Amino acid sequence: MSAKSVLVTGGAKRVGRAIVERFAAAGWHVVIHYNSSAEAAEALAASLPSAQTIGADLSSVDAGRAMVRELAEQLPDWRCLVNCASIFEPDDVTGLDAATNAAAMGINATVPVAMAQAYFAHGRSNAGRRVVQVTDQKLANLNPDFFSYTMSKAAADIAAQMMAMAFHGDDRVYTLAPGAILPSHDQTPEEARRSHLLNLLVRQTGADEIADAALFLAEGPLASGQNITVDSGQHLLRQPRDVIYLDREGKGA
Repeated sequence: MSAKSVLVTGGAKRVGRAIVERFAAAGWHVVIHYNSSAEAAEALAASLPSAQTIGADLSSVDAGRAMVRELAEQLPDWRCLVNCASIFEPDDVTGLDAATNAAAMGINATVPVAMAQAYFAHGRSNAGRRVVQVTDQKLANLNPDFFSYTMSKAAADIAAQMMAMAFHGDDRVYTLAPGAILPSHDQTPEEARRSHLLNLLVRQTGADEIADAALFLAEGPLASGQNITVDSGQHLLRQPRDVIYLDREGKGA
């Protein structure tokens, strides 16, 4: 634990797992957060040179803050927090679902902000501290689908920009905006493969590319407040619906 350390929320599976593996390969001690994926988190930690797991329900601000305070006592060189955990549930732009909205705003925006604040208050590193907030290319390429999810990612993005104005120099806040990466919602693998080609380069963006960008933000020279979008140019398009539905409606071309 004396090594440079990173906490990756939602680190047991999907994009979070890729980020964990990339940091571990670069010599970091990795803390893998999980909620309901304890078995996957433990198996992943066991496969890495230096890793530990920690469980917390990030629908609770108190739980998020408590996890950060607990880790701050354990990690003498905690250089990075990657807020990757999120929920992605559908609701309609013409009829807000209050429960879906509350869950999305809490897990995707409010709790990551509270954790970032707690990290800067309690985390220790003589090499500077970094927060990487994972957002979505969708914010630059709006469509009306997944309404509350998009609202929550917009809130997380704005909050990160505001925090970057307060934390700069050796302490920095960044955003990382992925495009379509892995099967989402109720997609089949084949639907995902087709829909993930709906970008300027007509290629599937890999989870490893997101992981590489996260590591660069943690180790690189960028000033606080900057964003990296990794989506093969998807955000430069104007897509009237989420790519899940564009594919199903035969409008991908």
